[in-house]
Formats: sequence, structure tokens, C-alpha cells
Amino acid sequence: IASAMSSTDGPDLAEAPEERCFLSTAEAAALERELLEDYRFGRQQLVEWCGHASAVAVTKVFPLPALPRKQRTALVVCGPEQNGAVGLACARHLRVFEYEPTIFYPTRSADPLHRDLTTQCEKMDIPFLSYLPAEVQLINNAYRLVVDAVLGPGVEPAEVGGPCTRALATLKLLSIPLVSLDIPSGWDPETGGDAEDGLRPDVLVSLAAPKRCAGRFSGRHHFVAGRFVPDDVRRKFALRLPGYTGTDCIAAL
Repeated sequence: IASAMSSTDGPDLAEAPEERCFLSTAEAAALERELLEDYRFGRQQLVEWCGHASAVAVTKVFPLPALPRKQRTALVVCGPEQNGAVGLACARHLRVFEYEPTIFYPTRSADPLHRDLTTQCEKMDIPFLSYLPAEVQLINNAYRLVVDAVLGPGVEPAEVGGPCTRALATLKLLSIPLVSLDIPSGWDPETGGDAEDGLRPDVLVSLAAPKRCAGRFSGRHHFVAGRFVPDDVRRKFALRLPGYTGTDCIAAL
């Protein structure tokens, strides 16, 4: 979900290409406003749908039957903005799917939605790390994969504080698979700037629709989690995306 609730600039659809696979930051924000204001979906609904779909994407790439029990572990790193809320919901769904998530959430938001999601995870006995080990190999040994839910589109590392910035520096050094939600944290959502020196995820889960920077993604698996986007909204934004199979909530790109 574009973390642009306060944005007021919509896309110039008259100048937009007839069909597209990627959205600009302004277009993503306008699509989200359409869902919130015109369709009256709640923010919690969108976060829940995206969190569930993100967890499903993890199950597609790392299916539980193929993992030894000691490799069912996942570290979910959450920031204080909307992407972090999606990460918290993703962690809860991973627990429901019988994975063993652990959450690192160093800069907690006072937003009621974040607090509710945190409470849900705590009550489901999902552990929260008090710090991220500086020794990268400890993380590589302890977890099968890491979910990056630190920064969303339009959120700069400086806005979320030092602990998140340090966490991103650690994530760059990991050798275990990395799953980024919506955009790889730290990338410019328009140009993909920092794609070379920043995070290099193996899996990208684009929320609602891929952002422009996803054109520079070179990892193994790219999914879109946007089954909840109504057909007329897809047509309005001229989105050309793969169809969803059966009851699937994600589609491979």
C-alpha cells in the first residue's frame, strides 16, 4: 500500500499511457484514496489483505512441506509506517500458517492500528526482538528468510529513525533470502535509485500494483497482491497485470 494517505496530488490520467504495469507514487496514492474514500474500505482492511497476501507469497516460495522444522523460522523487520503494519499482519498470518516468525520492530508507532496489530502478535506468542544482532552470521543461522517491511513508497530512511536505518544496513549483508513488501526499503519508488547499492531482495511482493521501481527488480520471484482492487479501478488506472488463478490472492509477474 502506498503510505501516502496525506497526499493530495492525483495522477494525470489523461496523459497516462493506455496500459501500464507500474504506478508512480502519485498514482499509487490516488488508487489508495479511491479504495478508502470511494469504496469506503477501511485502512485496517487494506493492511489485513496485504499482510495475508504477503504471507501467502512466502508460502509459495518457501512451502512448509519442503522445509525441515528448524527452517520454518522467519524474521519480519517492521518500520513505524504503513508498510510496517503490513509486516505485522504478515507475521501473524505466517504464524497461522505454522511458520515460526519473529518480529524486529525497533521504532514503534503510536498509531492505534499498529498498536492493535502488535497486541495480536504478542497474544499469539510471536516473539519480538529487543535488538538486532550486529553479527550477521547469527541472523543467517537463526532464520530461513527475512521479510523487509521497513519502508514503503515515499518514506525516507531519515524519517523512521536510527534503529531502522541500522537495521537496513544489516539486511544488506545477509546471505539468507530476503522478501520485500511493496518496494525494497530504501529504493526510490520512481527510479529504483539505490537498487545497486541497497537491498537486493530475492522476492518482491507488490501491494495493490507494482510501483515504477519494480522495473529494476532482478530477484527470483515477483508477485502482485492486488486481488482486492475492483475491476473498474484497474481500468481507471489502465493497469495491465496477470490474472489471478482460482481463489489465489497473489499473481506471479
